[in-house]
Amino acid sequence: MNRYVAAALVMFAGQPVWGLCAEDKVSVIGDWGQATFTVDVADDPQERARGLMFVEQMPTLEGMLFIYEEPQPVSFWMKNTLIPLDMIFVGPLGEVMSLHENAIPGDLTAIPGGDDILAVLEINGGLSARLGIAVGDVLQHPGFGADAILPCEQTSES
Repeated sequence: MNRYVAAALVMFAGQPVWGLCAEDKVSVIGDWGQATFTVDVADDPQERARGLMFVEQMPTLEGMLFIYEEPQPVSFWMKNTLIPLDMIFVGPLGEVMSLHENAIPGDLTAIPGGDDILAVLEINGGLSARLGIAVGDVLQHPGFGADAILPCEQTSES
């Protein structure tokens, strides 16, 4: 999705997209519409290493958002992960760079996400396809900063 399409999606269902920004929420916006997930944020090495290991079930619109200090190559695996997951690999401006759908629980095979990744959103396996999430869609979360394609509105509480 280019910036012009993203800008056109700033209004969805009569509500500004930036009104949904919160540390525990991430919105995914594409030609198909918008979905907002409640997330646990993994933003330090220990949280990122544990990820969603040992989670037995996860509500449909929940997930985990892994955020790195700077864009970098990333690779995931499914060690000790009990549920299938979709991994959405996101560049520094919030654009979906690649997807891996239905990662197999317990599989130790490396799942590369790309070289310039700032964040990874993990959601229930198969949900990306059901929603229509695709490369080029845009995520909105405070972790992408002011230069993001869809930056969060700054408030006096921020």
